[in-house]
Amino acid sequence: MLLRAQASTLLIIDIQERLFPAIHDNEAVLEHSAWLLAIARRLGVPVLATEQYPKGLGTTLPALRDELAEGEVLEKIAFSAVADPGLLQMPGGDSRQFVVCGTEAHVCVLQTVLGLLAEDRQVYVVDEAVGSRRPRDKALALERMRQAGAVIVSREMVAFEWMERAGTEIFREISKQFIR
Repeated sequence: MLLRAQASTLLIIDIQERLFPAIHDNEAVLEHSAWLLAIARRLGVPVLATEQYPKGLGTTLPALRDELAEGEVLEKIAFSAVADPGLLQMPGGDSRQFVVCGTEAHVCVLQTVLGLLAEDRQVYVVDEAVGSRRPRDKALALERMRQAGAVIVSREMVAFEWMERAGTEIFREISKQFIR
């Protein structure tokens, strides 16, 4: 169950303007999600993002949105990004593995992860890149996702598994710029 860059998609769930201030440890969630996005871009991993009812919750935060193309963002109404039509038909939506970050861990992240698992995808949830308003809700969500078959990982686990080996130019570049 190692992650492979060529089999993966990074999915950023609902890191939006009006929801963001209410998220516990929100700056860390944003920082780690942006870090994952930058690594994915360097390695050619497809990136998708969702926005839950952007008219009410605003759009994806500029730190992420500025790095996304229009065709990579799905507006949704359902809490699960898999329940709304379109996600799995988007470029990268057919990947076998999904690396998931975003908010809220116990609502949209949880329901999307369960939906992806029901679609027989391998799902990896990045612990430090998901958040909820209350820490207890995040903890329960991570526990439930793990019980359902998702793998809880750190951002560095993702990066090193995507790179696969040291000694390459991309490894040297990513290590110098992103690994501290």
